[in-house]
Amino acid sequence: MPSTNLRTPSPKPDPEAAASGTGRRAGRVPFIGLTGGIGAGKSTALDALERAGAAVLSTDRVVHQLYGDDDVLTAVRGRFGDAIERDGMVDRAAIARRAFASDEDRAWLEGLLWPLVGARMASWRESLELSQDPPRAAIVEVPLLFESGMEGAFDATIAVVASEELRASRAGSRGHEALAERSARQLTQKEKAQRATYVVLNDGTVEELGSKLSALLEKLGS
Repeated sequence: MPSTNLRTPSPKPDPEAAASGTGRRAGRVPFIGLTGGIGAGKSTALDALERAGAAVLSTDRVVHQLYGDDDVLTAVRGRFGDAIERDGMVDRAAIARRAFASDEDRAWLEGLLWPLVGARMASWRESLELSQDPPRAAIVEVPLLFESGMEGAFDATIAVVASEELRASRAGSRGHEALAERSARQLTQKEKAQRATYVVLNDGTVEELGSKLSALLEKLGS
């Protein structure tokens, strides 16, 4: 399993303050950021880490929950209009089309959501630190971990990578046919790998990925 230990840039202040609580390595539970490109297998890795004894949190799922929050819905509707709402929630497909159409709209949406996501992360981490039976590690899946400048909030970072052929196949099976367009908004796999503390190659079976990640959890706890 390849790995690197390069320094990462300083994080944006708000996400770091919200997510890191009292600072890096302040608690007994390793706090780890997980990322990877589209189709690399981030969600599969997160599930495997949970089975191996880590507590896990997906920021994508947090955002989905926030899209049902009345204050978030009101703010988004005020910015983009009533058509952005569906069944009492922000329509994720509609907001993706609108918010990513311009840098200004994307920055506005990120400014709305990131502090709320950071607060959820901080609350979740605090509950783990206070647990009588803490997990082996606290893992947060952040698709745009390095792009958002949040890497400094974590004790270490993991990048999940896979071949371009595998990524395209996985993304296409989930309806993400526009892989090149979506990936253009992210760092390349190589850049993510260079900036991560650990790199995990996901080119085999789920069991093989689980074995690699279980060994990595052992390393993190040593």
